Amino acid sequence: MDDRLQELRALAARAENRRTETGIPRVAMVQGEIPEHQLAAVYDPMVNLILTGSKTMSVADQTFRYDPATYFVMSVDLPAVGSVHPSADGQPYLAVSLTLEPAIVANLLVDLLKPAGGSLYAPGFSVAPVTPDLLDAWVRMLRLINRPDEIAALAPAYEREILFRVLQGPMGWMLRDIATPDTALSRVGVAIQWIRENFAKPLRVEALADMAALSVSAFHRHFKAVTALSPLQYQKQVRLLHARSLLIAGKENTTAIAFDVGYESPNQFSREYARQFGLPPSRDAAQLRHGRAVLALDHPEPRSLPG
Repeated sequence: MDDRLQELRALAARAENRRTETGIPRVAMVQGEIPEHQLAAVYDPMVNLILTGSKTMSVADQTFRYDPATYFVMSVDLPAVGSVHPSADGQPYLAVSLTLEPAIVANLLVDLLKPAGGSLYAPGFSVAPVTPDLLDAWVRMLRLINRPDEIAALAPAYEREILFRVLQGPMGWMLRDIATPDTALSRVGVAIQWIRENFAKPLRVEALADMAALSVSAFHRHFKAVTALSPLQYQKQVRLLHARSLLIAGKENTTAIAFDVGYESPNQFSREYARQFGLPPSRDAAQLRHGRAVLALDHPEPRSLPG
């Protein structure tokens, strides 16, 4: 397995300290130090494989750490806080990811026997050790970086193999459930998408429960189990993360941003922002902009923000 990891590290070595596209659909890589505020975001569903260094991800009050030869599955859009660290011998953090496309998973499931589903109330995110077969599939996929003419023909088959190997593992139920319309996970996913797209609007839990075709009590239990947050907490996290990105950009003042993200009271916005990020909005934004300016002096070439 060490040889496969070494080859993957060599193939991904051109990654930058931002989301770096590979030319392969839905496959990206990242390397190096990434400011923690850029790792506080709403993450898309994905499979993320760590090659060197380590990463911690915190969702609500749950924190996961994953090291080389482990992979993280996130099956729904989740607001999370991450941090990355180099390895003990100083090698920079390096990881590759595959964004999940439910339609591709659903197509794959047609050809597979249907195993038992996950727990009734289970989280939509977790970490597991990688297997040799899963590593083999990733190696074949990343080799296409050097063979771009083969991507169109071979990448779909390798993507199916990666998904198949994940389906065989301890978190396979997550992939099955996001691609199966009548599961609680997929129903909660519909509500999550609505909140992400309409986070500034008032939230009515009864309407979300109807959208998910669940009773209000069942919807609450499933939503909290999947995301580790209540619907209102989820909405607040999305609002505050979006507000922080607007503040760092410096295009509006704090009061305007508070209204933009759905708060009726700028004072309440400031209190909840400080509780979430440790500083009032203006001070936090000034500190982050200063840190970005220092980084720009150290790295004079323009860089995109990590994905």
